[in-house]
Formats: sequence, C-alpha cells, structure tokens
Amino acid sequence: MILINLSHPLTDEQRTQIETLAGRPITRLIEKLAQFDTGRPFAGQATALVDDVSLTPAEWQQAPLLVILPALNYAAAAVLAELHGRCGYFPPMVRLRPVTNSLPPRFEVAEMVNLQAVREAARKRRG
Repeated sequence: MILINLSHPLTDEQRTQIETLAGRPITRLIEKLAQFDTGRPFAGQATALVDDVSLTPAEWQQAPLLVILPALNYAAAAVLAELHGRCGYFPPMVRLRPVTNSLPPRFEVAEMVNLQAVREAARKRRG
C-alpha cells in the first residue's frame, strides 16, 4: 500500500503499527510535510501539496492508498476535498495520538479510519 504522510515524520515504530493495523506492508512511503501559510487561501495550497505527491491519475484511482492528514484542521479539510476529487472516494486515514506523560512528546498510531465507510453510513442518516 502507498502511505501518504502529510503531517510529521514517522518513526519505525509508527510504520510497524500502521502495517499491523492495515494487515499489509507499506510498499511506498510518500512524506510531504504540510506547512500552510495562514495568510493565504488554503484551497490553492492544498492543491499544490497534493500535486507534489506526484501520483498518476491511475494511481490516485486504483492504488491502495492510506493517508495521514495535516495536523491543522482547516488544512486537513482542504486536503481531504482535494484527495476525494482525485480518488473519487475518501481514502482511509491514520490517526495519531500523543503518548500520555511521554517526555519528550511522542505519538502513537491510534486507529485507521475508513472515511468512505463513515460517509456511506452518514448518507443513510440523511433521511
């Protein structure tokens, strides 16, 4: 699977946790650490960040993808919209969380979220 990390650099331990949760190896890691300028519009910055991932149209639509979104919530929303437009679906995401009382601060893999399943379940609640 292709892991697209748009947040902080991953440790070997975090990569192992992701592979365990996914049940498959990471065959390609693409790390593009997001730095959004809050003084500029986010849509264009999200497009440029996702462009920099450099996947082909076929890879966006067919490759097994997993994403770690930018930590800044507004940036994550803009990137997620850009990803959905390219993939045609919401790719699953990895959520990291701080390890309690760790010094220096460390993060662990909390869960994988199937965003497409969340969307489909929400559509059933529209009425």
